[in-house]
Amino acid sequence: MGLLEDLADKLAADTLDAMEALDNDRLYIDVGKVLGTSSPTMQETFLTSIRIRLAERRGRRYLEATVAALQAGAPAPKAPRDSGL
Repeated sequence: MGLLEDLADKLAADTLDAMEALDNDRLYIDVGKVLGTSSPTMQETFLTSIRIRLAERRGRRYLEATVAALQAGAPAPKAPRDSGL
């Protein structure tokens, strides 16, 4: 990755950690607004990294729940409706 992506991804990771520690699931929005005042490019790269990391977490939670349910002999949780995939 280049400097922009590296900085934005590190800030996204740190922001997600702070969101967890502070129990504030909207903190990334404020951080994004601050970035947007000085660098819209950095803002968009940061928000992209946030979206990717949040999506990965949701996917991982679903995978772990599915594996645990099937190993326990229970039905797997239902996946969300198809979003065009």
